[in-house]
Amino acid sequence: MKKRVLVAMSGGVDSSVAAALLKAKGYEVIGITMCFNLAQSSRKKIGCCSRQGLEDARRVAHKLGIKHYVLNMQKSLEERVIRDFCREYLTGRTPNPCITCNQYLKFGELLERAKALGARFLATGHYARIAKTPAGFLLKKAKDSKKDQSYFLYRLNQSQLKHALFPLGNYTKKEVRKLARKFKLPVAEKKASQEICFLPNDDYRSFLRSRFNKELLPGPIIDAQGDIVGRHKGIAYYTVGQRQGLGVAKGYPVYITRIDPKSNSIHIGSKDEASAFGFLAEDLHFTTKPPLKKVALKVKIRYNHQEAKADLFSFGNKSRVIFKKPQFAVTPGQSAVFYDKNRVIGGAIIDEVIS
Repeated sequence: MKKRVLVAMSGGVDSSVAAALLKAKGYEVIGITMCFNLAQSSRKKIGCCSRQGLEDARRVAHKLGIKHYVLNMQKSLEERVIRDFCREYLTGRTPNPCITCNQYLKFGELLERAKALGARFLATGHYARIAKTPAGFLLKKAKDSKKDQSYFLYRLNQSQLKHALFPLGNYTKKEVRKLARKFKLPVAEKKASQEICFLPNDDYRSFLRSRFNKELLPGPIIDAQGDIVGRHKGIAYYTVGQRQGLGVAKGYPVYITRIDPKSNSIHIGSKDEASAFGFLAEDLHFTTKPPLKKVALKVKIRYNHQEAKADLFSFGNKSRVIFKKPQFAVTPGQSAVFYDKNRVIGGAIIDEVIS
């Protein structure tokens, strides 16, 4: 009997090729598309969770000769992802909703749906790899370092990794595009989308304004000397390290160094003043057994950030990370992911910056 696998299909090239590869390997493939707003899906939007995305996923499933279903997960998105997203921004922090979505929706509810359908695995188009060892399942970086998405998956635990498949982990993006043409998929030339699925036009400020306009109050912009040098439009519209849109002239480049929700103020300074030696983190997740003492590793403080050498001091559900060299724009609310060479050890949410 063929092993059954549920493939999360967004209608993009990556998830489509993932489905095609698994079918070619002899799996019984079932495609499923998570839709987060069936009523408002638009043909004009190109990204996932759009009417075009749904149609493209159906066309790919038809081409591959596999079953395809659409699952409305709007309620789950609101409760698990959007509420946290809004709460973080309203308190001056900068969240990463894709990580929350992977933990609770894709490899939470969708994985449970896969098991209910008799599928042994849930597969996605993520660029990452899983290695099975006597010590458990290891989450590793993808072959394509430019496309590696292991950062977004650090919250997956052993039971989730056991039932996850990442068919694209050993391919580069260029190779995946060639495979799409080889399989003659109708989305072979479709452009990639990196938008956050629930944000119209990828504009988080407009999204927050539409929901919390009265709560977004203006306040002071304060320089390193403690002087008020301007006014901001609401702390939710800004992030640590931001330089544009401040409306402040100091004669040298200034950046946001800190956002204080208690006083509704934004603090600015030079690039050096916007750098930090470390941070305290909360909500730790480790893919295998957590370290019990000081560990030397590399840390990514945001997806596009270059890994930095650091020491991790772990204690309970808290941790302290100290960099070997100061890092620019260490941002509360963002995920810090810990690496040992090409392996993801785990990660945490940046809570408090150590200057």
